[in-house]
Amino acid sequence: MSPQAQWSRARLRAPLDWWEEQDAFLKDGVLALVLASLAFVPTLSNIGAQIGDLPERPASALSVGLVLAQTLPLAARRRWPAGCLAVAAGAFAAYEALGFATTFGSLGLYLALYSAGAHQVRFRRGLAGVVSAGYAVLALVLDRLGSPQGIADYLAFYLALAAFWTVGSIVRTRRAEQTQRRRLAAEVATAAERARIARELHDVVTHHVTAMVVQADAAQFLLASAPDKAGEGLSAVSDTGRRALTELRYLLGVLEATGESASADPARGDRAPTLGRLGDLVEQARRSGQPVEFSEQGERRAQSVDVELAAYRVVQEALTNAMKYAAGQTTRVLVRHGEERVEIKVTTEGPTASPAAAPAVRRPDAAGGRGLAGLRARARLVGGELEAGPRPEGGFEVHATIPSKPLSE
Repeated sequence: MSPQAQWSRARLRAPLDWWEEQDAFLKDGVLALVLASLAFVPTLSNIGAQIGDLPERPASALSVGLVLAQTLPLAARRRWPAGCLAVAAGAFAAYEALGFATTFGSLGLYLALYSAGAHQVRFRRGLAGVVSAGYAVLALVLDRLGSPQGIADYLAFYLALAAFWTVGSIVRTRRAEQTQRRRLAAEVATAAERARIARELHDVVTHHVTAMVVQADAAQFLLASAPDKAGEGLSAVSDTGRRALTELRYLLGVLEATGESASADPARGDRAPTLGRLGDLVEQARRSGQPVEFSEQGERRAQSVDVELAAYRVVQEALTNAMKYAAGQTTRVLVRHGEERVEIKVTTEGPTASPAAAPAVRRPDAAGGRGLAGLRARARLVGGELEAGPRPEGGFEVHATIPSKPLSE
């Protein structure tokens, strides 16, 4: 589309956008004025609602007033639908009983019925009953006044009136269903966001606190056995605490930021948990006394944020469990960078699994659903898989496969 065509389209769209932004009372007021004006156009006099077919009476000030009473109340059709219908229906009944000529303004009755069906909140059944009873009274009055209409004619006109009410009720039902769906979607999104925040806090806090506890216990032991080395342990605790604060600040910054502002902040990007910072996790575990062997295979490429974070959390949680449940046992971290996926394998050595030891071996996976179970959920969100469990030869293994999503794509 050429720039000139786009400009012309935008120019035509501007009035429509302006109209959509206006208050409903203004829109309904314009509708009421237009319908009232058209009621006095001679060429439209044959279009309208009519029942009774009584001898026609000449127009008068009373007929003009009744026509306006059938149209102008539509200005409040959404704000006061029951009142709008009561005035329009009463004016229509009097207009027909007096035998005035049909006008286009009588269509206001149909619009009032539709509006009551679509916008009336309370006493809907009662209002429908009152309207039906009023129509029955009108039919009896018209019959007494000599109307040639029969029962079938009155019934057909009543069904036409009911159709407009029904259409309005259907619109109201669909609108309520859409509102309910939006509300449920918002609740689901809120619950998912809460679960995501809980996972992030669990992964950050558990890992660093576990490391600090292990380091503090080691430092306490060294105070008695090797006081000259206790300072190194206390220094490790201090460094771990600082890292925890740094990562928590990053997490809070991401939660507060939205969209591009979260990724455009260089300082925040430097603190982001990424594949390039796995070495920090390994070094922290080593300083906590956990022997960790770390190796990477393949060419590392910058991945999307969700892939980088999922991979980082897998290694973090696996090392946390190793420090908690297999302290001092050799842990091997292997990261394979492939064209289609990133594969992570964290293996912790230990005694051969036996029935008596099985509960202790499985403990990392059964700790309430926030640890490895949370990682499984995180992996599924990015289309990956995670398996964790005891090895036949002893120890525990965490194996994750995450589809690769390079930033260059």
